[in-house]
Amino acid sequence: MDNLKIDAARLWDSLMEMARIGATPKGGVCRLTLTDLDRQGRDRFARWARDAGCTLKIDAVGNMIVRRAGRDPRRPAVMTGSHLDSQLTGGKFDGAYGVLAGLEVLRTLNDLAIETDAPVEVVVWTNEEGSRFAPAMMGSGTYAGVFPLQETLARKDQEGTTFGQALDAIGYRGQGLAEALPAAYFEAHIEQGPILEAEGKTIGVVTGAQGQRWYEVTFTGQEAHAGPTPMARRRDALVGAARAVQLVNEIGHGFQPDACATVGMVQVHPNSRNVIPGRVWLTVDLRHPQDVRLTGMDARLRQGLAEIARAGGLELAIEQIWHFPATRFAPALVDAVRRGAERGGYAHRDIVSGAGHDAVYLARVAPTAMIFVPCEGGISHNEIENATPEDLGAGCTVLLHAMLEQAGIAR
Repeated sequence: MDNLKIDAARLWDSLMEMARIGATPKGGVCRLTLTDLDRQGRDRFARWARDAGCTLKIDAVGNMIVRRAGRDPRRPAVMTGSHLDSQLTGGKFDGAYGVLAGLEVLRTLNDLAIETDAPVEVVVWTNEEGSRFAPAMMGSGTYAGVFPLQETLARKDQEGTTFGQALDAIGYRGQGLAEALPAAYFEAHIEQGPILEAEGKTIGVVTGAQGQRWYEVTFTGQEAHAGPTPMARRRDALVGAARAVQLVNEIGHGFQPDACATVGMVQVHPNSRNVIPGRVWLTVDLRHPQDVRLTGMDARLRQGLAEIARAGGLELAIEQIWHFPATRFAPALVDAVRRGAERGGYAHRDIVSGAGHDAVYLARVAPTAMIFVPCEGGISHNEIENATPEDLGAGCTVLLHAMLEQAGIAR
């Protein structure tokens, strides 16, 4: 067991081949969920899985579940996975690493002719990023029963296309949802932050994830001519939005340590250079690993936005579209990750995830843990996102050990 290793070169080659689908000029990828490029990535993964002798099931929200049989088909599977969809300006490793690390585990088990007691599964979760359809993590959230199926299928992108229509368009709408939940779920991922690299650690043993709240905020004022309208008589929605951006930044700084607060999207109407904006829509993302602090951030946001609207004579609409509390992963599985790092002789440390991952929703229905590896400069959600073949291979080797510990080796 201690000497088992995956083929890091094969894993890297698979990652680079997947990265050619939706490749961008700066070296990243753009594979928005349920687009034709997403279909191409899914098709490539499906071919690789079948070549590895595995079966494939597609559920009602397009989650792809690949299974390698175990000696005892009655045992719940040991599962791993992540996502293949990306941000508009995404990197090569966010999500794809977790999927292809799982595939590499299956290939390694085949190479070594290892039969596991329990089945082993690798999953591609649909719409983890939330770039096209909000909220994020809809595939895993529906699988885990957090989102009703019909609600997920009815979600619309900014062009008015529903999630269900997009599934049909790429041919990835299957039937049903989870028939049997896994005995354990692991997810390998790049850290998406700077801590591991800064400390010279190869493996992050992820103990849990921050809580998050996502909002959509609309300020409504009055369009007017930019020349004849005196400054004192304006109801400028963009001025209100600008103050809201500053408020969100102040909240992030005011709830340290560990708080993060971001405005990521802004839409201005009518978006004309000589018209005072009458309506502005923006998004807010609040995060904190302590629920009580995240609740305090929510209260400060609502109070501050109301004050901004009153001062500017604006109407205000706030919708919280997504919330999940801080998540603690299963101690037994976290320990399995730690033992895997120790078997491989990899420097490691405990870490809390600052990003949301499909593992957060899986943790509601099954024992769950995550494995982080460093990414260069802590940069992610960016075309220049980078990681080394050695670190990626180390994380995959840890994944192999952790999964085998749970699935067992047939004797």
